[in-house]
Amino acid sequence: MEKKYLAQIIATDNEGLQMISACSAGAKVNVMDIKYLASNKVFLMSIERTKVETNQQNKNINSICRFDFVDKVKSKNINQKDKELVLELIAIDYMKNKDDYEINLIFNNNAHIALTTETIEVRLEDQNEIKN
Repeated sequence: MEKKYLAQIIATDNEGLQMISACSAGAKVNVMDIKYLASNKVFLMSIERTKVETNQQNKNINSICRFDFVDKVKSKNINQKDKELVLELIAIDYMKNKDDYEINLIFNNNAHIALTTETIEVRLEDQNEIKN
């Protein structure tokens, strides 16, 4: 198994978050691959994305997008009971509130998930290549 194309991007600020957003834009997300582990304050999302950062547009990979220090998760226009539902991630952005941040995961069809978090700590970790 080739390991060399597997990457990990860690974001702790707006610049890093924008980089992860750019790498994840257009990614497919299955609703059942979105998990919030409240006791650990970890929000996990498994995504299927195109490897854009190395100009390998024909390469699809499974990646895990992990958000740490998440206190609250709100979703809008997402039917969580529909386990077959596949969303397309359009962008990730954030707003600073008084003492915390709100990271917004924006999907197609006006769906989005808002994460309330005390600090920006996001990882995009490649898992494996999807063989066509």
